[in-house]
Amino acid sequence: MAADGQFEYESVLCVKPEVNVYRIPPRASNRAVRAADWKLDAPDWTGRMRVTARGKVAYVKLEDKISGELFAQAPVEEYPGIAVETVSDSSRYFVLRIQDDNGRKAFIGIGFGDRGDAFDFNVALQDHFKWVKQENEFTKQAQAPDSTPKLDLGFKEGQTITINIGQTKKKDRTRPQSSGGLGLLPPPPGGKLAPPPSSKSTNHNTQPSTGGSDSGFLLDLDSSNSNSVAPSNSASTTSSDLWGDFDSVTQK
Repeated sequence: MAADGQFEYESVLCVKPEVNVYRIPPRASNRAVRAADWKLDAPDWTGRMRVTARGKVAYVKLEDKISGELFAQAPVEEYPGIAVETVSDSSRYFVLRIQDDNGRKAFIGIGFGDRGDAFDFNVALQDHFKWVKQENEFTKQAQAPDSTPKLDLGFKEGQTITINIGQTKKKDRTRPQSSGGLGLLPPPPGGKLAPPPSSKSTNHNTQPSTGGSDSGFLLDLDSSNSNSVAPSNSASTTSSDLWGDFDSVTQK
């Protein structure tokens, strides 16, 4: 893996100025590792930790604080995994599998004095391998043939499409209702309405019409002013005719 990525650039994921290294006892069973079994008050080495990435592989490097000389290195190809393990009793300590140039491997314990440094170390590895997972999925999708049916949106032979532009539905116009509760009266049965009598055509010498019952019924449909004028004229005309008849009798 290192030979394949030797021409790739190396990116720095995380740097912590101080980390403690502990020699841990061999694991007797499959039970979880506990940091309480280590000599936490007497670390075997203290230095700087630098987490880098070359391609898809991450490297946890333990270096001297002053000279930067490499003390140990742990290649990490997956996380969580056997290369970096957490302990069961603390979030500040981890088990690291280091490896030299000859391929020899050993397990050591590392710990941070600050809980925030341990959190940054954990997140740096998680983000890197989340990116590795996405890259692997993209590669599989590019290599796998697309078996899903493609959607054909083209027009078939002889197929047409109609587009209506500028045609809107006309709104129904409702007739406004009058503010009052009464509507228009229906026409009377039997014919047309007679026009109301005019004030100029009224004459005191005119004889009252014998068919006044029909006209009186029609006049009742007119306004109140027309009703008040018509009876007075007919009354005055009737009285004048009666006195005229009396005068004609006395003269004889």
